[in-house]
Amino acid sequence: MPTLVLPRADGSTAPHRLGPASRFSASGPPIGVRTVFAAAHVVMDPLASHDPWRAPVVDWEATLAFRHRLWGLGFKIAEAMDTAQRGMGLDWAGARELIRRSLTEARGVAGADLACGVGTDQLDPLAARNLDDVVAAYVEQFSHVEACGGRAILMASRALCRLARSADDYLAVYSRLIEAAGDKVILHWLGDMFDPQLAGYWGSRDVATAMDTVVALIESQRGKIEGIKISLLDQAHEETLRARLPAGVKMYTGDDFNFAATIEGDGRRHSHGLLGIFDPIAPAAAAAFARLEAGDVAGYRQILAPCVPLSRKMFETPTQFYKAGVVFMAWLNGQQRHFRMLGGLESARGIVHYAELFRLADAAGLIEDPDLATARMRALLAAAGID
Repeated sequence: MPTLVLPRADGSTAPHRLGPASRFSASGPPIGVRTVFAAAHVVMDPLASHDPWRAPVVDWEATLAFRHRLWGLGFKIAEAMDTAQRGMGLDWAGARELIRRSLTEARGVAGADLACGVGTDQLDPLAARNLDDVVAAYVEQFSHVEACGGRAILMASRALCRLARSADDYLAVYSRLIEAAGDKVILHWLGDMFDPQLAGYWGSRDVATAMDTVVALIESQRGKIEGIKISLLDQAHEETLRARLPAGVKMYTGDDFNFAATIEGDGRRHSHGLLGIFDPIAPAAAAAFARLEAGDVAGYRQILAPCVPLSRKMFETPTQFYKAGVVFMAWLNGQQRHFRMLGGLESARGIVHYAELFRLADAAGLIEDPDLATARMRALLAAAGID
């Protein structure tokens, strides 16, 4: 197997000999043991992006091809979420087109399913005058998703976080939106580790107080809420909220640190999944869910245990830059021909971070073509001045 020299955090280097190619299949049946959405990334077109910071261009063919990969592994797709760089390179105009294209593509794929992120990112938080402006921005995006035949994941709003003066403001805005929605929605509680502008969401910086507001909203609108994704990277918070959900409302884990445990559950309750980490580990995760469906909990744990350190590294502080690791993995495994991102976000992580992701991905059995991955990693090391 190929060998290369990788840098370490202490400034030293060490040789790394790759293990065998991934043993996980690139296709599989629909996942039935849990409801699982993979939040998918977008692929930039570097040849068309002449002003890549301010006007990046999406490679639609490669972006949709990656969605076919996820559908082929049995996943549902969470479209136009933060993994797709919403608010960090992908603006509403780009997200609107992504939603339209993905929903159109899904209609031609047997069993394909997706839900789409709805937010207020076309509204400058500093320009928003009142809560009606926030509702209008949400409604514009809701209307587009529903006109394209989709259903919504109700994302957090930076503008709402700035304007809301109390929990009642959140309840009023969300109730208006949910009541007007044509289908059930999925709520998304995104923590400030993913987006610092969302600190104090739901009207309080105290998680327990914010959770009371969330539960009150869900109880009042339970007939229109499919579930809630909680992204606080804290297993205890998730389990507490999960125990308080009304019957029929699903908990979707957004905990990329502890997803294997929260999805397995505690014997009484379990979470479903709506995660960015499913994008880079999709073949392994699909195989793990097949083991869980067969009643082989040990097999499920064995597959996902080495994926958890990779996820924790990828989502380390500053967490919002995890998208760089997601795209790095897609490039290593030949899912796209380059390592360039919207807005140049690949520069948000350093070469030592990428070297550790390489080691951990290999340890998790996620390298699909060791020769290709080694050649690409060597090129990235050389660009960083490491011979």
